[in-house]
Amino acid sequence: MIILGEDSQRMKDKDAQSHNISAARAVAESVRTTLGPKGMDKMLVSSMGDVTVTNDGVTILQEMDIDNPTAEMIVEVAETQEDEAGDGTTTAVAIAGELLKNAEDLLEQDIHPTAIIKGFHMASQKAREEIDDIAVDVDTDDEEILKKVAGTSMTGKGAELNKELLAQLIVDAVQAVTVEADDGTNVVDLDYLKIETQTGRSVGESELLEGAVIDKDPTHPDMPSEAEDANVLLLTEPIEVEETDVDAELQLDSPDQLQSFLDSEEERLREKVQQIKDTGADVVFCQKGIDDLAQHFLAKEGILAVRRVKKSDIKFLKEVTGANVVSDLDEAEAADLGGANVSRDPEDEMFYVEGTGDEPHGVTLLLRGSTNHVVDELERGVGDALDVVSQTVADGRVLAGGGAVEVELARRVRDYADSVSGREQMAVEAFADALELVPRILAENSGLDAIDTLVDLRAAHAEGDVQAGLDVYTGDVVNTFDAGVVEPAHAKEQALSSATEAANLVLKIDDIIAAGDLSTEGEEEEGGAPGGMGGMGGMGGMGGGMGGMM
Repeated sequence: MIILGEDSQRMKDKDAQSHNISAARAVAESVRTTLGPKGMDKMLVSSMGDVTVTNDGVTILQEMDIDNPTAEMIVEVAETQEDEAGDGTTTAVAIAGELLKNAEDLLEQDIHPTAIIKGFHMASQKAREEIDDIAVDVDTDDEEILKKVAGTSMTGKGAELNKELLAQLIVDAVQAVTVEADDGTNVVDLDYLKIETQTGRSVGESELLEGAVIDKDPTHPDMPSEAEDANVLLLTEPIEVEETDVDAELQLDSPDQLQSFLDSEEERLREKVQQIKDTGADVVFCQKGIDDLAQHFLAKEGILAVRRVKKSDIKFLKEVTGANVVSDLDEAEAADLGGANVSRDPEDEMFYVEGTGDEPHGVTLLLRGSTNHVVDELERGVGDALDVVSQTVADGRVLAGGGAVEVELARRVRDYADSVSGREQMAVEAFADALELVPRILAENSGLDAIDTLVDLRAAHAEGDVQAGLDVYTGDVVNTFDAGVVEPAHAKEQALSSATEAANLVLKIDDIIAAGDLSTEGEEEEGGAPGGMGGMGGMGGMGGGMGGMM
């Protein structure tokens, strides 16, 4: 009996499992070379010709034109990791891919997917419990530890040469927006922190500024460029004559009528400027446009006005100055104004707005770089570092990096496997093997021998050195915590949780019913490059050509 449409296709049992695992592994393979301080970058070219050069896992996966439902599930792992922990996206995706690779070996031994899923779940729970045991509690006021966390996150992300300066700026920024809650815990509100970028200067000239930075010019050359202890008006309404909502025609019989019409427009603009003056505003930041004539009137009144200010900047200025955002000038009053010192750097051509209220909120991290590609990658790296430092301040637990925690977890999970009965024991052992992927990739990406490195690390941990990890610069096994390679515990817990859940979700699928083509032609081809990231080397059409990525 035929119940599916004419163009529908179906893939069942082992074929479906193999297909899904290949798709997921292809995604993991595409980012694993970016892991670690010696990780390589990817160049992503969009269909519009926009170029992105990065080694940030989630950015790579989001920019790739992936047209495969299973592959998209793995991309969700990276996005979840980014949202919840801010960093560790490549680790999460790589572990998910390795879990599925190991699961494929178990499936070939006729172990049922349900047993593998249960074993992975048990191992994941055990690993997260052990992370809490291994983690070191730190004083969240300890700047040195926080700088090490920031430096570890940024290493290999284009910010390495100025890591010390940027780490200090990041720690200062996070501390500036951290408040202590009623229960004694620290709360970091990154809404009060804004990142701005500027090209044409070196990364070493980046700085942390109190208040906001607005990259705009005064709307009129006769306006003042600075204002001390100014009253600031934030406006979302245009300072222009309102246009009619429908098409309208104006029929004039004489030049006097035209002059009268122009005079009425001028008078309406004068009224708007007078309304602004009556509030007592010295500075106006307007989200919309400002008419040329209105600019002239504002300049005559000595009012500094800036137009076309981004919505996000208006929102941030509200926090910095304490002003209310006004959407209708007719209702604007003095109580809506905020206080700030407004200055302008003629070299940077930016306005610096520093709040003068009782509790001015908000700091701006101004990142500088030589080109747009440099500052874009710098912004991604600093954004991740801000997130992990914030997590550390809120959570207070850190781990040794350099693969140390993964090797220790693998050792403990293997010991735990001895107490697990049934076929789940093999899945638990497979989970432990997957954890050791991280030090192996770190070694491979650094040009070191992965097997020798793993043997040395296992030996060090067998002797009780919980914090023994890989120094990728020397190839030696060292105490990475003492060496300053420090990671937040929360990010590692989240990575294991996301990777396990994604792998289990893929393993649970035993039937794929597609409305269109389910072709997997080309899956056996070798040497296929990633096909100009636009198409992921044939990743479209339910994963056709996945083999080209392997």
